[in-house]
Amino acid sequence: MGERDFEIVVVGAGHAACEAALAAARLGKRVLVVTISRRHIAEMACNPAIGGVAKGQLVREIDALGGEMGRAIDRAGIQFRMLNTGKGPAVRSPRAQADKEAYRAGMAAALDGHARITLIEGRVGGILVRAGRVKAVVLTDGRGFGAEAIILTTGTFLCGRLFVGLSQWRGGRTGEIGATALSGSLSALGLPLRRLKTGTPPRVAADSVDWSETSRQDGDDPPQPFSFETKALKVDQVPCYVTHTGPAVHRLIERALDRSPLYTGRIGGVGPRYCPSIEDKVVRFAGRDAHRVVLEPEVRDGPTVYLNGLATSLPYDVQEAMLRGIPGLRRAAIVRPGYAVEYDAIDPRVLDASLMVRHIPGLFLAGQVNGTSGYEEAAAQGLMAGINATRLLDDLEPIVLRRSQAYIGVLIDDLVTKGADEPYRMFTSRAEHRLVLRHDTADMRLTPLGAEIGLARPGAVERAERRRRLVAEEARRLTETRVQPSRANGLLRRVGSSAITEAVSAERLLARPEISYRDVAALCPSGSVVPEDVQELVETEIKYAGYINRARDQIARLERLEAVALPVDLCYGRVSGLSTEARQKLDRVRPRTVAQAARIPGVSPADLGVLMIRLRQGGASGREGQHGGDD
Repeated sequence: MGERDFEIVVVGAGHAACEAALAAARLGKRVLVVTISRRHIAEMACNPAIGGVAKGQLVREIDALGGEMGRAIDRAGIQFRMLNTGKGPAVRSPRAQADKEAYRAGMAAALDGHARITLIEGRVGGILVRAGRVKAVVLTDGRGFGAEAIILTTGTFLCGRLFVGLSQWRGGRTGEIGATALSGSLSALGLPLRRLKTGTPPRVAADSVDWSETSRQDGDDPPQPFSFETKALKVDQVPCYVTHTGPAVHRLIERALDRSPLYTGRIGGVGPRYCPSIEDKVVRFAGRDAHRVVLEPEVRDGPTVYLNGLATSLPYDVQEAMLRGIPGLRRAAIVRPGYAVEYDAIDPRVLDASLMVRHIPGLFLAGQVNGTSGYEEAAAQGLMAGINATRLLDDLEPIVLRRSQAYIGVLIDDLVTKGADEPYRMFTSRAEHRLVLRHDTADMRLTPLGAEIGLARPGAVERAERRRRLVAEEARRLTETRVQPSRANGLLRRVGSSAITEAVSAERLLARPEISYRDVAALCPSGSVVPEDVQELVETEIKYAGYINRARDQIARLERLEAVALPVDLCYGRVSGLSTEARQKLDRVRPRTVAQAARIPGVSPADLGVLMIRLRQGGASGREGQHGGDD
């Protein structure tokens, strides 16, 4: 190409790109990262936070496998909270506010500090494919870089268009140009494009907020880190503040809908169902008098505040008028208005489970280009794309995480099996095995695999195995320790639990909802220091033992179906008995296993029965049956 060649080229420098590049480089590959602007590496273009419900699980899994995001937020976090602590352990999730400039700088340093990563500025205009395989990226300025694998992480930049009211302009984000040529190249390569939309709220000057009219929200004490490598966090935490909209603001928004790009048809892309704009909330939830707004600092001691919950693309004057009706923001000065961005994304059903385009070996996609939303979802995909691009070059089987193994497995399986008709966001409800996929078990589930891949950091496996051993030893001690009624009944009366009439195991006492680990430890001390995280794990495993065992039995049954492979060359159009819809859906997704086929919308139990019969008969090629089904 006339330029230095690389083994892997990563297009973009957002959260997906950073994990992809670092994973590939750490696994020994020469990596080129092409970004429009070095100043915006790992940019937090929307909320200045990492984690959240289900997203926190993704971050801990990224860390357990050897990724960077957990360590980065531990360094740059300014407030740490565990969400859903009043609910069951399956839905508890860590979240942290970030100093977004510190986060960006830390991730940029990680890229710059790796000898096998080269980072340049430029815009990719096309992907060169020869003999059905990727060969190079071509920049709009004429430069070209050869590569054996290419990972596209273009975010919202593909033909991006920004909207504030009835005004619109091209761009990937405010102040940044978009990528207009690359969409045409991808379409020419047979990748189906669709338009999606997302948005962001206004930022206001911190010194213009009346904090006395808001409610303070502090972080946890002590704060819990994301990375299993971080022993403890020493951080001076910064509070957030909570306020709300009201009926007057809602009436103002309703009167301004004729100037909204969402409601005048100027935006045709589909927006995120679970993170709607304030105008969407007002329309969809007309009976609600108020919507919560959280004031989040973007930088420690910084000049701007992010208004979480107030995403909008209404005109600037309407945004100003909205703030006048919100407690604490009546005199707030807008530093940057909220806006919407519409962009091209790829139908992820063209990908296999390694995140590689099925008909173009060597081309991988990760992040918002696959129809997802969120930094965490992007980073998880980037990590897996970096791993699997490396393994492709090394002639190794790809790493495909199972749904029963990781939230990352759920995320990728959902994308490549069901597609993304709207921006995809991870939720605990999407994970049918969430009780065994808790954030506090990510290291024990995934660190051994991270070591097998070659990404786990020194000492990670030993730490995970030590936790596993300590949990097992303490659970066994509680099972074997008997507690007499004379010792236990005083405590049981104090907490409103029924008395015992004979000695019972400490495990049986801890299984009671009203009894905590600390209660049991007071009755029968260990004799050695049990780390707090181990205490929590033991308590969860004992209290939810019945549910956890049931979940593991279900996983074992489902994994028998996961083990039934479908031939890669199976001609579904020739399998007698399949419905027409099933044939079309199966041919589009090309499932790896019968279990994956079962998750495809439109494939019925009857269709699965047909597939199982054909497999048992040895007729999986489908060549002999050319008719049949519900034509």
